[in-house]
Amino acid sequence: MLTAIHRLSLSIALLSSSAVGHAAGKEILIGVAGPHTGSSAPFGLQLWKGAEKAVEDINKAGGINGQMLRAVKADDACLPAQAKSVANKLVNTDKVNAVVGHFCSSSTIPAASIYRENNLLMITPASTNPRVTEDADYAAKDCSKISDKSKKDSCELNNYSVVMRTCGRDDQQGTEAANFIVNQLKGKNIAVIHDKDTYGQGIADAMRNHLKTLGQKAPVMYEGLTRGEKDFNALVTKIKASKADVVYFGGLYAEAGPLLRQMREQGLKAYFISGDGIVSNDFLSAAGGAKFVEGAFMTFGADLRNIPTGKAVVDSFRKSGYEPEGYTLYSYTAVQAIAQAMKGSGELQDGRKLSKWLVENGANTVMGPVKWTQKGDLVNSSYVMYVWDKAGKYAEAKKL
Repeated sequence: MLTAIHRLSLSIALLSSSAVGHAAGKEILIGVAGPHTGSSAPFGLQLWKGAEKAVEDINKAGGINGQMLRAVKADDACLPAQAKSVANKLVNTDKVNAVVGHFCSSSTIPAASIYRENNLLMITPASTNPRVTEDADYAAKDCSKISDKSKKDSCELNNYSVVMRTCGRDDQQGTEAANFIVNQLKGKNIAVIHDKDTYGQGIADAMRNHLKTLGQKAPVMYEGLTRGEKDFNALVTKIKASKADVVYFGGLYAEAGPLLRQMREQGLKAYFISGDGIVSNDFLSAAGGAKFVEGAFMTFGADLRNIPTGKAVVDSFRKSGYEPEGYTLYSYTAVQAIAQAMKGSGELQDGRKLSKWLVENGANTVMGPVKWTQKGDLVNSSYVMYVWDKAGKYAEAKKL
């Protein structure tokens, strides 16, 4: 017969066992924040498809120490105010363990402040504006003189930003574009158009600033258009009057497509070049077909579909009927990084500890081995130039 003490001990043991079992079976939630509705929804779909597939593959391999992952879709529609609301919901209502996203830099920057306040790891596959990581609370404090170990550890941990990315930055992308315009296209009269958004104007300014370092004269035109507009004929007339031989556009495909079509319809043969905001087949439809996009250039990271480390994943995507273009594999990479940090560190929630693990260890991904700085930027990020062809496809541009 069990004594009262034995019964009590057994009850505690059973309760503890039950609690551990419950914790082991609890899902790990990954928020996937981006424009799942609105004009930028095709990019949101890329983020979702990549994250969803990574979650599925990781779960098939046993999850994270036996715990399964689940992706939670969060729609910010690329609207800054909505992005903050989405971030608060992911933190306080959904109680996610980490976030993949956002897409638009103008949404990522305000949302990131919420994640920092709550020490939640966020990895964006697409937000390239430098402020995404430069605005962080990373300060690189010298903690060597602190004698108390716990305080020293806390100080050192604060040197790791919970805001990270698997893409490059606009100051890198703008440099690539400016070098190409001057050295390859031999552009003399350059018109710079942007969409007044954090991303669009940011990348346009980064390109324009690098033109100065190359000794290029000031752009013959620098003007903003409004997102959502479709009639740019008056703007095109001004571009023609400026005698521009290169038009650089900072913005997304929804405006880039009609702008390029109307340029060609008015007989303007100037080179058209943009950034990663047009890396989508939706650029083709927005422009009205292949005959309008042929010869258009754009900067983007190396095409991950061609990297051997991602071949099996790419083949699996294609077998399911989905082409993993644009940011799909960058999103897949973000989930891989989060999962490896959780498994390697044994930490499921503390954003700074997860960030610290990634900075110190890196991650093996469909992008290949990836390393980060303490600010959350990629150690190595190579942008290349792509060109759209007459079939409505894009491939890396060869030297002219």
